[in-house]
Amino acid sequence: MTDNRKKKVLVGMSGGVDSTVTSILLQKEGYEVEGVYMKLHHKPGYHEENFTKAQRVAEYLGVKVHFLDLSEAFKGNVYNYFVESYKEGLTPNPCVMCNRTIKFGKMIEFADSIGADHVATGHYIKCDGEFIYAAEDANKDQSYFLCEVKKEVLPRLLFPLGTWIKPDVKAYAANIEVLKDLATQAESSEICFVENTYDEVLAKHMEIDMPGKVVDTEGNVIGTHKGYMHYTIGKRRGFVVNGAHDPHFVLEINAKTNQLVVGTKEKLEENAFEVKQLNLFKDLTEFDCMVRVRYRTTAVPCHVSISEGHAKVTLNEPVFGLAKGQIAAFYEEDKLLGGGVIC
Repeated sequence: MTDNRKKKVLVGMSGGVDSTVTSILLQKEGYEVEGVYMKLHHKPGYHEENFTKAQRVAEYLGVKVHFLDLSEAFKGNVYNYFVESYKEGLTPNPCVMCNRTIKFGKMIEFADSIGADHVATGHYIKCDGEFIYAAEDANKDQSYFLCEVKKEVLPRLLFPLGTWIKPDVKAYAANIEVLKDLATQAESSEICFVENTYDEVLAKHMEIDMPGKVVDTEGNVIGTHKGYMHYTIGKRRGFVVNGAHDPHFVLEINAKTNQLVVGTKEKLEENAFEVKQLNLFKDLTEFDCMVRVRYRTTAVPCHVSISEGHAKVTLNEPVFGLAKGQIAAFYEEDKLLGGGVIC
């Protein structure tokens, strides 16, 4: 059995049930636990409430919890990327970029500053120090969101919840009197800085209501829309198509001309695409694997060929609604090989 008694681990404490149980489990395994609460944005009242919860967990464990203001780094690496991507007609994934640059970037730097050997979070994934793997709880698996994490940090990462299922995590916390309320609190939102809709965020930075033309794949004007930033690839509502009998879907977004290209569902089919900003956990140039092109989609078999930092992905079966800017994550069964940005 590994002796962890002299190993320090920095745990990202959010005040939620997952990071709470993560901290408890690691302390039980013998690690010297320290917590860090990361302030990533300026939502009023949000951090005061959650840091108080994190402090309560730290007090229960008898450990130190740090308050780390990373709001400027988060704005530069994640928030601005989110806004600029939509401005360009792309579909971003801010959680993937946050994991790469903040949670397993800036948090690693902070761990170095306090002499921590490891970094841990409440993510539902598994990691053996060389690869990341899908979690036992398929409904909560978050491996997709870590496909852009730098491979150099993998040996330092710990994810105790990778072998747990969410109901058991809640039940575990509910059995601890001073923490039982954490087991029943609402789940945090998927994108932490979005209160209701992403439109509301974008409207703070640019004009989003700009009526424009809807065209078919031949370039013929067939309708109108209320502004390209209101739409993502695959959306079928919120625009007008004159005289259409079949449902039409957004196939392409042209930010420069404020036009939507639309068509029937079969035109959403894609059999191949390219990926940039590749991040792989092993050196590969040509290989067969499974690829997931959105978080809540089924992985499909494909062939990947890499040249000059770009990957050409040829699918064995088509996918629908492929969106530029979204993330493609490559898997070998439950092993995450890495990923990149669809272009």
